[in-house]
Order: sequence, then C-alpha cells, then structure tokens
Amino acid sequence: MSVLQLEDGTIYSELGAIARQLAVLNITVDRLPIRKNPAVEKLLAQDILNPSEKQQVLQALKGEFEMLKQSSGYQWYDLKVLHPGSPQVYAIANQSHRTHTHKDAEVLHILAGECVFGFVNSKGYQIQLMLQAEEYIKVPANTEHWFYLVPPLCLKAVQYYTTAEGWIPQYTNRKLEIKN
Repeated sequence: MSVLQLEDGTIYSELGAIARQLAVLNITVDRLPIRKNPAVEKLLAQDILNPSEKQQVLQALKGEFEMLKQSSGYQWYDLKVLHPGSPQVYAIANQSHRTHTHKDAEVLHILAGECVFGFVNSKGYQIQLMLQAEEYIKVPANTEHWFYLVPPLCLKAVQYYTTAEGWIPQYTNRKLEIKN
C-alpha cells in the first residue's frame, strides 16, 4: 500500500487520494497487479536472479510492455534487481538523497520490495511517496525528485525507457527538508 507524506506531516494512504495529490505534478501512480504465475512468484521471492531468471520475469511482463509501448512509446524495458549484495545498492544509497531530474519520464513498476520517491512541488514543498509491490509510478520528464530504498534494501522493479540518455540524472542538489 502506497503512503504519501506531505512536508507538513499530512499522510495519505488511500491510492485515490494519493493519485489526486500527485496529479498536480502530473505524476501517475496506480496499482498494477502481476498476473498469477507461480514460477514468477517464486523468482520474485529470491534475493538474486541470474540473467536467465531475469528474462523469465521480463517475458511474463511482455504483454504489459507491449501495451505501454503502444500507449506511451517505450522502446525497451529492464528488470532491476537490487539487494544488499548487489553493487548497485551502494551506488544508489550514496546518490539517493540528491535531487535530480531526467530528460525522459521515469517509469517503474514495483514487483517486489519497497522504495521511496520524493518530489518538489511548484511551491518548493517536498513530499515523499513510499511504493510497494504491484504499484506503478510515472514521473514526468524534468520533474525534480529523489529516490531511495528502504531496509532491507531489496527491490525488484521493471523500468521502462524511451531513450537511454533520458535516464541520466541531472542533479539539482536541492536541500531535502523531509527526513527519512
């Protein structure tokens, strides 16, 4: 279940209310359940996936990708598997509190685990959104935000891309007012 925290401490936990709050930033958040597939469920329960297992998960989500490709122009998708033993976790942890933008939309479908996105609204106020499994977020291009993992630092999420360059962060280095 998503949880949205505003800078003034107000908390929303109902998805409709969260979506309405984020709509002013043109951010889309929704539930995107994964079709029941015991083999995929077993893979998502593992900490580490080898390349073949990652492809198995991506193949199970191919229909979703094709739908998003048609509606939003995504060209490819990738499964991010983060856990305390993966080198990416420490790079993300070191950069997680740095506000940034991207040239393209940032789109994630959380399959397992939890993460937090933070945003800066047009008045400069900061808000944070915790996402969990089977939730989807689309952060528009050039939206100032930050991202971090919550303990136990495990996440499996599908990222959707339109261009490779669009995912390169452009750091804004705004001071964060909301504490993790």
